[in-house]
Amino acid sequence: MSGERLTEARWTHVALPSADLDASVAFYTAMTPLVVVSTHSDEQGRNAWLSNPGQAETPFVLVLVEFARDRGRPSPQLTPFAHLGMEVPRREDVDAAAARARALGCLHWEPRLLPPPVGYVCALTDPDGNVVEISHDQKVFEEVRSLWGSRGAGG
Repeated sequence: MSGERLTEARWTHVALPSADLDASVAFYTAMTPLVVVSTHSDEQGRNAWLSNPGQAETPFVLVLVEFARDRGRPSPQLTPFAHLGMEVPRREDVDAAAARARALGCLHWEPRLLPPPVGYVCALTDPDGNVVEISHDQKVFEEVRSLWGSRGAGG
């Protein structure tokens, strides 16, 4: 994969402001499967790029940006319903995420079963007040993969 260049337009990232980058990175790396893939800084502030480990075929990144002028001032962008969505393979994964969030005081929605296509979901609130949905059986992954099959992996 090293050295490959982009050959067509791609959906690559979502960027959110962060009042405290360290707290946001700690939240996302503890409460989701995301890992830090890169960090950057300059006189304007700093940022961290997070993604699923090994996501080389179709990289997608959550960019968290701490602007120096806004440090310490949360500015939630995704609330009360707007959210980042993450799908997990088992219903128990939703319950486990909710239990961790409940213990940390950041559970936004208790786990609940909603009609298709939503599935079994809960939601967390990140340190800036943004909502992160954890879902099982929402089938976003399966539906998109079935639409494009093997073409989905490489374009």
